[in-house]
Amino acid sequence: MKAIRRRWLAEQVAAALRVLPVVAVTGARQTGKTTLVRSLWPDRTYFSLDDIELLSQARKEPAALVAEPPLTLDEVQREPGLLLAVKRAVDLQRRAGDFLLTGSANLLLSQRITESLAGRAVYVELPPFCPCEWREDAGGLQALQRLFEPGFKSKDWPVVAADWPAWLVRGGLPPVLALATAAERDLWFRGYVQTFIERDLRHLSAVSNLPDFQRLMTLLAQQSGRLINQANLARDAGLSHPTAHRYLNLVEVACLMTRLPPFAANVTAGVVKSPRWFWSDCGLAAWLAGIRAPGDLRHRSDRGFWLEQTLFQTLQVWRAMAPATRRLYFWRDHSGCEVDFILAEHDRLVALEIKASTQVGVGDARGLLAFREALGRKGREVRGVVLHDGPPRPLADNIYALPFGWLVPAESKRSA
Repeated sequence: MKAIRRRWLAEQVAAALRVLPVVAVTGARQTGKTTLVRSLWPDRTYFSLDDIELLSQARKEPAALVAEPPLTLDEVQREPGLLLAVKRAVDLQRRAGDFLLTGSANLLLSQRITESLAGRAVYVELPPFCPCEWREDAGGLQALQRLFEPGFKSKDWPVVAADWPAWLVRGGLPPVLALATAAERDLWFRGYVQTFIERDLRHLSAVSNLPDFQRLMTLLAQQSGRLINQANLARDAGLSHPTAHRYLNLVEVACLMTRLPPFAANVTAGVVKSPRWFWSDCGLAAWLAGIRAPGDLRHRSDRGFWLEQTLFQTLQVWRAMAPATRRLYFWRDHSGCEVDFILAEHDRLVALEIKASTQVGVGDARGLLAFREALGRKGREVRGVVLHDGPPRPLADNIYALPFGWLVPAESKRSA
C-alpha cells in the first residue's frame, strides 16, 4: 500500500478543530482534501455528498444527517442548504470540532451558498502540492522565510539544479504526480476537464453551452499570469461580456484560478488596479494551453509567464500556510515598471522578479528599484530578489540575484 504524504496544512486544520465548531477545507477537485481529512481522523463518522443517497437525504432531511456530530461532510457544495442545518446544529450545542467540511468550491464566493457560518467556521484552502511538499522536503519553505530576516546573504540561499518545465506539465494534483508519461497525463487531464464541465459545473451554476465554457477555459489558460481584459476575452470566446464575466467567476469559485491583486501602498497612486490571474494548478493550465510535454515550451514566446505560473505553485502554498498574516501581490505602474510578485508578511515586504535566463544584471532589477522608489523611505527596507536560473550574488543594496532551482528541482530519473 502506498504511503500517504502528510500535507503541511494538516496541523492548521487540526488546530482549527480544537477551537471552532466548524472547519471547512476547500480547494479544487483532486487536491487531496478527502485524503487529508480521512487520514487525520479515520474514526470520525464520514458522509460524502458524492453518494447519491446521501445527497438526496441532504436535500430532504438535512437536520437528520447532521444530528449526531462529530461528523465529516465531504463535497458540501453539492447541497448548499446543508450548511443551514449545520448552523442550526451548532447554535443548539456549540462544541469545538463537531463539523469538518470539505468542498470543491470556494464556499464564500459561490452565489448558490448564502450561509457563510460566520462566527462558527474557519475556512482552510488546500492548494495543490508544490514541489517541496511533494518531495517531503524537511526544509519546506525556510528559504523564502529567510528573505524576511535581517542580515540575509546570498550564500544563505540553497543552490539546486532546476527543471521547471518538468514541474509545469506535472503540476501538483496528487494523481498526476504519480503518473510517469506525457501520454498518461494527457488522458488524466482530459478526463478531469470533462468531468468538471459535464458534472461538477452544474452544481455551481447553470451553464447552457458547455463547449463555450470549455473554449473560455482554454483562452484563460493561454493568458495565465496576465491581466485579463474581460471585453477582449468575451470577444475571443464569442460570448457576451456578462456571460464571459460569469464564466470567469465560476472558474474562480471552483478554485481552479485565483486572482492576484495589485499592491498599492497609496490607493490614489498611479498603479494598475486590475488583478493578474493564475491557475491553482500549473499542470492543468499547461494542458489546457496545449503544453503536454516540456519540449512544447521550446518555441513559445510566453515562456516567462509559464515560469511564473510554475513558481506560483509554491508561493500559493507559502500563503496558505499562514493566511491571516501572509499576502501575495504584484505591482505595476502606468509607465510599465513592474514586479512579478510581492510577498507580504505582517508589515514586511519581499519583492520578486522572475527571469528564465541564466545571467542577470542590475538592469533586470529595474522594476524592483522603481517599486522601492514608489514606496519612499519605506522602500529601503524592502528586500528585492531576481529569481533566475544562474548563480547567487548581490546586485545592489538589499537586492540579490538568486537561483530558483530549489523551488523546481531537477530529479535524476523522470519519464517524458
